[in-house]
Amino acid sequence: MEKKLPLTGVDTVQLLGFNDANLQLIEDRFDATVTVRGDQITLRGSQAHVTKVEKVFKELIYILNKNGNLTPNDVDTVIDLVSVNGSAPDLPADVSAEESDTVILYTKSGIIKARTAGQKHYVQEARRNDIVFAIGPAGTGKTYLAVAMAVAALKNRDVTRIILARPAVEAGESLGFLPGDFREKIDPYLRPLYDALDDMLSAEKLRSYLEKRIVEIVPLAYMRGRTLHNAFVILDEAQNATAMQMKMFLTRLGEHSRAIVTGDITQIDLPQKTTSGLVQIQDVLKQIQGVSFVYLDKNDVVRHRLVKDIIDAYSRFGSTNGNNKQDG
Repeated sequence: MEKKLPLTGVDTVQLLGFNDANLQLIEDRFDATVTVRGDQITLRGSQAHVTKVEKVFKELIYILNKNGNLTPNDVDTVIDLVSVNGSAPDLPADVSAEESDTVILYTKSGIIKARTAGQKHYVQEARRNDIVFAIGPAGTGKTYLAVAMAVAALKNRDVTRIILARPAVEAGESLGFLPGDFREKIDPYLRPLYDALDDMLSAEKLRSYLEKRIVEIVPLAYMRGRTLHNAFVILDEAQNATAMQMKMFLTRLGEHSRAIVTGDITQIDLPQKTTSGLVQIQDVLKQIQGVSFVYLDKNDVVRHRLVKDIIDAYSRFGSTNGNNKQDG
């Protein structure tokens, strides 16, 4: 029997142990061979032993992401429990073997995965292409899943840093007239990105990443002039980027970098005569290989059940009144 287990969002160095010590312990106890290639483990052997080794790895991944580390005692205990009982008590039950390819990230609070057909397509396209545009209404998980994929790429060592950017439209990008220092001026516009990271990283780890600039959260205007190598770059609320700003952002990408651009073209806050970069880019890049456009809709909303009804109501209102004005 052969079974593949994805390692998306997992620190493989800690999982396998120093010099693959944990891996060696597992192979010594079970009649199965384990091959690790990139972000995937391949298990081969009898069905009974492959099933047990899969349970061992899933439990160790759960403990690693819950506690932030694995101790030798954790590894020994899990192996013993699975060997004797066929399972371990802490193994999360919210991801079946069939759904494992939808998992994006394991966190201390649980598992982040694609939950709708649109979200699954979004994640698949982000894994296949270096630049992905995710366009859809509020509540469809555009930003949250993008941040999760970025954190997963960082944990997998696919990239060495994460850059998160947002236009600060109301402040005219200069931010100068707002009270407070630089961080106090931009925090209100960047807070949703911090909120997503808070769900995925411990406070200590996030603080360390920010201090070391492994994770940067910046207004879009501050991206100008940079070249970003080995980075996962996200532009959020991209409907509020001008055409020139969109070009500026996309041309920041350096070697071994990836980008996700998210936005809702029904929520444009730019002045009426200003062209949204997110609207224009759909025509500019529609034939470029390595670039994908993903469109999410009300069926992908994962917030409160009323959000779908609210989106529908606004859509009907706009159609009935012939109102083409796009406001927030």
